[in-house]
Amino acid sequence: MITSVRIPRRPGRAAALLAAAAVLLAACTSPDTDTDTPAADPGTGHLHGLGVDPADGTVYAAGHLGVFRLSGGEAVRVADRYQDTMGFTVTGPSTFLASGHPSPTDPDARSPHLGLIRSTDAGRTWKTLSAEGEADFHALQQAGTALYGFDSQSGRLWASADNGRNWSKRAKQPLLDLAAHAEEPETVWAATGKGLERSTDGGRTFSAVPAAPGLVAVDAPEPGLLVALATDGRVLSSHGGRSWTEQGRLPDAGDPTVLTAVTAQRLLAADSTDTIYQSTDAGRTWKALHQPAQTTEDH
Repeated sequence: MITSVRIPRRPGRAAALLAAAAVLLAACTSPDTDTDTPAADPGTGHLHGLGVDPADGTVYAAGHLGVFRLSGGEAVRVADRYQDTMGFTVTGPSTFLASGHPSPTDPDARSPHLGLIRSTDAGRTWKTLSAEGEADFHALQQAGTALYGFDSQSGRLWASADNGRNWSKRAKQPLLDLAAHAEEPETVWAATGKGLERSTDGGRTFSAVPAAPGLVAVDAPEPGLLVALATDGRVLSSHGGRSWTEQGRLPDAGDPTVLTAVTAQRLLAADSTDTIYQSTDAGRTWKALHQPAQTTEDH
């Protein structure tokens, strides 16, 4: 399963971005503007999600400044779209779910909260499914017919049985990341940064997992198998959360933020420098796929 960790954003940030964008647009229309010198691309912004499109094996990254396709070590902005993309997860071939906030320069923006949005063309276009103006999902997790989302506005876990069109609000549970598996959809794991919580009733109630390390991200690529990223950059695995085995460690560049277990062997991760890493040996060794100085646009 594909999942991702989210770092909470400050209330009112979208409004601040809109104001900043207005200032930037005014500056761009100033007679003193040098139109012959293009502005430097701002890059991905802080990364909130990673995934692989099963249609073609392409790695995608979602951040504050758009969705990006990784190609040749570069992060290529999809469709020149700058929406703040959070709660990002790949659910099928060319099919993505996300949440977040519209681009500060989007003239069609109706709310600072996108709710749940869906793309069926690998992020080129998006349609609203539900909760526009209400939910800001910082984590999304599909598990078979179930879809879970952590809404930062209410601090609650939401659950849907119809692919996100309708929701049931469940436990109030502060968390950074979610994990579940299609074969065990009622079992939900929540990484809190201080430990691990477990629910066996679809997120209605949670209980602490004894002796679990402080985790910022967790995923369940196979039934009963958890792969996690600790606050100190260790990559850990566990069967059921009872004991943990250190598989490896992310390079010591920045604080760990994102983990996606494409399979038990193939892992994607990112840190606070927005460097994206890949492991093909269950986290024992890592290779940088992208470093933030290399960002281009896809028109």
